[in-house]
Amino acid sequence: MPAATTPTWDPGQYLRHAEHRARPFAELLARVPALPGDPARIADLGCGPGNVTTQLAERWPAAHITGYDNSAEMLARTDEYAGPTAGGGRFDFAHADLTDWAPTRTYDLIVSNAALQWVPGHLEAFGSWLDAVAPGGTFAFQVPNNIDAPLHALMRELAASARWRDRLAGVLRREDSVHPPLLYLDRLATLGCEADVWETTYMQLLQGEDAVLDWSKGTGMRPVLTALADDPEARDAFVDEYRDLLRKAYPTAPYGTVLPFRRLFAVARKAA
Repeated sequence: MPAATTPTWDPGQYLRHAEHRARPFAELLARVPALPGDPARIADLGCGPGNVTTQLAERWPAAHITGYDNSAEMLARTDEYAGPTAGGGRFDFAHADLTDWAPTRTYDLIVSNAALQWVPGHLEAFGSWLDAVAPGGTFAFQVPNNIDAPLHALMRELAASARWRDRLAGVLRREDSVHPPLLYLDRLATLGCEADVWETTYMQLLQGEDAVLDWSKGTGMRPVLTALADDPEARDAFVDEYRDLLRKAYPTAPYGTVLPFRRLFAVARKAA
């Protein structure tokens, strides 16, 4: 499996910007239509530490919700949510690698929040995943669509520089890790779904010193931090170089640092 898909995750670092990371999921769920099952059965692909999975129980209180993730570090943080929910439903969490996840039951909703960009070939998996969606059910996801932003472009350029390319070649996500919106729309519609695809750019206002670097340490930079984990001196040197580049690309204002962040959303309802 490509190294870019298997970073070591730090739940504490990831949750430092929990509010910004949770907002797109709420806006995705707001566009999901009524589900056919009562109570509904829901799969959350790439659930992370489970904090946003809880939004599913707010929308469908009696649902049986299973969160899947391939990170032991993230899954360890889901213990506080596992078990019965206040509305009579249930949270379960399980290990799964989305590169080869094959549903073994039918779901009323399969949903994914900011995970598919780490899954090479995810477009080809849509057919089998939709086969596991009940008639009238929904497949919905959102992914960051800003791989061309300075946040990522500068990191790729630095990783490809003479100092780092031997150690970091092939580590970072490819520029085609997320496809154009029209391609997702075409694939979902061709599979027989009523598809709604859109993009939103958030002007994320981050606080604190080197806030954009701090954001990246929780997500996009994880493959680099993982690859250099056995060499703290090299890891810190890369972080310092990247920090200096980000300071120029994202200047700080008296009210904070603005990180424009474009996300792609898709809601595909299967025919009843």
